[in-house]
This record gives sequence, C-alpha cells and structure tokens, in this order.
Amino acid sequence: MRRVFLLLWLLLAPTAHADAPWVTPGSDGTPQVQLYFYWSLTCPHCTAAHPYIEAIPAQRPWVTLHALELSRQPENVRHYLTMTQAIGADASAVPALIFCGEMHTGWDSDATTGALIRERLDACRARNGATDTAGRTESIDLPLLGRVDLASFSLPALTFVLAGLDAFNPCAFFVLLFLLSMMAHQKNRSRMLIIGGVFVAISGLMYFAFMAAWLNVFQLFGHLAWVTLVAGALAVLVGAINVKDFFRFKQGLTLSIPEAQKADIFRRARGILAADSLPAMVLATTFLAIAANFYELLCTAGFPMVFTRLLTLADLTPSGRYMYLAAYNLIYVVPLAAIVAVFAGTLGARKLTEREGRLLKLMSGLMMLGLGALLLLAPESISQVGIAFGLMALAVVITVVAAKLSPEKSS
Repeated sequence: MRRVFLLLWLLLAPTAHADAPWVTPGSDGTPQVQLYFYWSLTCPHCTAAHPYIEAIPAQRPWVTLHALELSRQPENVRHYLTMTQAIGADASAVPALIFCGEMHTGWDSDATTGALIRERLDACRARNGATDTAGRTESIDLPLLGRVDLASFSLPALTFVLAGLDAFNPCAFFVLLFLLSMMAHQKNRSRMLIIGGVFVAISGLMYFAFMAAWLNVFQLFGHLAWVTLVAGALAVLVGAINVKDFFRFKQGLTLSIPEAQKADIFRRARGILAADSLPAMVLATTFLAIAANFYELLCTAGFPMVFTRLLTLADLTPSGRYMYLAAYNLIYVVPLAAIVAVFAGTLGARKLTEREGRLLKLMSGLMMLGLGALLLLAPESISQVGIAFGLMALAVVITVVAAKLSPEKSS
C-alpha cells in the first residue's frame, strides 16, 4: 500500500479544511453521489481495484467518479488529506474510497470489497431520496418481486431489443427459408415441423455456445476500459459494413455468407431431402445447422459481442449473466420458429430476396452503429432506460424510409 511514500507526501502537504459535497444535483435534478477514488501507480491493490471502480458509473449512472492518482500529483495528495480531515479519518493508505461521509481502504476482490462499496453507494443514494425528473421514486413495489429499481429494467429492455433485432438476420433467414422452401415440395407438414424445429433448436444452442464464448472472453479481461473501446470499435465496423451493403450489396468488404459456402449449404439441404428415413433427415439437419452457424459467424457477430460486453459491465452474478444469455437466445429463435410454423401451415415456398436482405442489413447496421458509438463515447448511457428503444425506433424509421425510396424492382 506504499504507506511510507504516502505519509511523506502528507507530511509535506499543507493542511486544508473543507466540507465534502457528498451528493449534488445532476443536470436533470436527480441526486448525484460523488465517489472519490485515491490510488497510486505503485500500488498493486490499486491496479486490481481500478477496473471495477471505473466500471461503477456505467452500472450506476447516478455516481460521479473522481479518480485521483497520488504518486505524481501533489495536489491530489492535498485533496486526500483535506477529505480525510473532513470526516476525521486517517490518510495513510491506498486504495481509498471516500463518499457520503465514509471511507474504505484496501481491496480484496470485486466479490467482497467491490460488493460492499456498491451496497454502501446504494444505501447513500437511498438516504438522499433518489427521484426521477418528475419527482417520482425510481423504485416500485411489485407483487411477488418486492421492491424493484426501475433503472434495472434497462438491461431486460436491451435484451429484448437486441435479441429481437438479431433474430431478423439475413444470413439466418437465408438458410432457413431455403431449407423450408425445398421441403415444401414434399407436402408433409409434420416432417417440415420436425426438420424445421430441429434446425431452429440446433441453431439456438450453437448461438448460445457462441455467445458464451464471447462472455468468457470479456469476463477474462474484467472491466478494463480498453476492452469496451475495442468492442465499440468492432461494433461500429460491423454496422458500417452492413449499412454499406444496403447501398453496394456484396461489393468490397461484406459480412454475407460467401458463395462457396452457400454451395455447401445447398448440397447439405438437398442431402436432407434425399435421406431415406426420418432419423437420417434429423441427423443431416443437425449437421446442416452446425455448418450453417459456423458460416454465419461473421454475419452474426455484432449483436452478441455488444450484448455480452454489456453483461460483463452490469452488476450481475455469473449465473445471472447466463440467464440473460438464455433469455436472449430464446427471443432470438422465436421469429425463426414462427417461420417454420407458417411454412408448415401453408406448405408454401419463399426465398429471401436481395432487397429484403439489404433492408435487414440496413436496420441491423444502423442499430450497431448507434451501440458502437455509445460504447466508444458514453458507455454509461447504454444502461439508461429508453436508449435501446430509441436506437431501435430510429433504425426502423430510417429503414422504412429507405424501403419506400427503393421500391421492389419488377421482374
């Protein structure tokens, strides 16, 4: 904790006295808790604590973080001494966290020290009567659930919106519609339901495994700020490529399924129809779903990457993150399952047109651009209720306008 070094600074620093402004009104009038984090470049416990403390404002936008480094900034040492004198504490150790008239020093782990800090911040906020801009409390009592923080609805909203948009993926639609269109010629509803259901189920499991891999990568790096910046930059790149595909379809860099891999998908789909028994068709469908999902990785990487990064920034247990993954994938497969049901009911044949694929790419690309920009510029804003729905609404409106301005070409 470099106590000797810090004490030397404190002995040389002039004393001062001031009242600490623990809670101040934010720009919208809501209470903003001021969190002071004192740390040193030579302190290993500070290094361990830093990413978790830096992540607190992203999880709790009502916290304003002041990260003050001591080893190179004498004015920060004087500030530390002033703050500890104001609360009658001892300024002799780092890392130190001061807020709401209390001080916490040292760092064990995020599960222990980090959880305690977040709990005490929540308690401070509650004591100061957190209300929204209309004067209503930000928590409500619900039957069975008890008291629920309204701000916590932002993550479920993001889950619903991102998974819903992700489900309308032109690559996933292309493979499923091709398979069902071929099966429609057999005029067998039960077989179409079984084969289509197997394809959707395997696709959902593959997608869950793919997202779990993303989640584990982000959990490995914890709350490091540069990881969020990389995720944001990749999201912007994916979004820009998809928007480009609306105007210049498959020209230059693209995230669509390559033609060579489409040929393999066609071959496997025909193999399903040629199977001499239902078990053989189910097995062939399983292999097709696995292959198709690997071919779609680049096409479908954007939303899972952003969503899993948001999960690692949220204040959730590991099991809670996997529950959100399960919910995401359940929402993801619902439109695909609906397509199977419609095809089985009508025994119709339908392919995804180029125009429809371009419009789907435009909508998802616009959403990805917005999310990526927020991760780069204001990651704490993503946790605010309404952000996800606002981005989705904007993407849908622009896509509808684009659809009206680019009518279907007559054959």
